[in-house]
Amino acid sequence: MTYAAGLVAILAAVWLLLSGYFDKPLLLGLGAVSVALVALISLRMRIVDDEGLPIQLPAGLVRYLPWLVVEIVKANVDVAVRILRPDLPIRPRVIRVRAGQRTDVGRVIYANSITLTPGTVTIDTEGDHITIHALTEEAAAGVLTGEMDRRVTRLEGRG
Repeated sequence: MTYAAGLVAILAAVWLLLSGYFDKPLLLGLGAVSVALVALISLRMRIVDDEGLPIQLPAGLVRYLPWLVVEIVKANVDVAVRILRPDLPIRPRVIRVRAGQRTDVGRVIYANSITLTPGTVTIDTEGDHITIHALTEEAAAGVLTGEMDRRVTRLEGRG
């Protein structure tokens, strides 16, 4: 029931923010009906669970997102420097790493974080392994350290 209440609260907040109607009773009523209908359909489909509505993530995102933004900026600078200075080596390689996350949501966040970081792209996910194309040896080494994996696992609530 906690997830259902969380879903209703999130849907209502999003509806209010996107609609901008706070004082029109008819529209507020229609918004409430649409929120209730979506919540009922979601409950009937049994998609309201810790993965369908990961309410534990926002607290971890506060710590994770600033770190990720810094990593994205550092990787952007590295790729830009390699473009502007062709004498710097570019040695593409494909690596395979183990994802330590226990949920699909955690693995998706990890794979997307890798892809958001310039110089690395997630090619494939299979079970708990992720295949990555890295533009340079340094980019591959950055993924192989496991720092991002540990941080996403901690974001997921396991570390």
